[in-house]
Amino acid sequence: MTNPAAERVLKMIETCVDPKSLRQIAANARQKGEMAVARVADLRLYEILPSEKPGSFEHDVWRSIHALEGTLTNERGKTTRLGRTRQKIARVGELETVKSLIVGAKKPSEGFSMLIERQMPELTFEAVALRHPDRFDDTMLNSAAVRLRSVGIEVDRP
Repeated sequence: MTNPAAERVLKMIETCVDPKSLRQIAANARQKGEMAVARVADLRLYEILPSEKPGSFEHDVWRSIHALEGTLTNERGKTTRLGRTRQKIARVGELETVKSLIVGAKKPSEGFSMLIERQMPELTFEAVALRHPDRFDDTMLNSAAVRLRSVGIEVDRP
């Protein structure tokens, strides 16, 4: 893809709200070896997929889920769903699910590691918790910050 063409596509991605179009743009970009364009399209897709209000805690949680599912689906070539996470959310809700994955587990979750490996630290549940400090106590927020720092991610929390 030529530079002006890539710029035109990137501009289109910014305002696109159609999941089917974003998936097609990402697939075309991958086919042409334009991985940066594919990544931007994927990230925009993950931003628009959640039905919850943008900026809300719940939206951020679902954006993280869609990002990991989408990335794994692309890598594996078959639909991948986070079945246990989705089931837990159905049982206890987003907040309790995130809490259990941050503090309830002694080691980072597999999803945390996968998102870090794929350069998406802002989509980990730990990062989500730090963006919504009003939903968590200090122990939970400190645990989230420590976990992110342990993999070299800078956070603003003391």
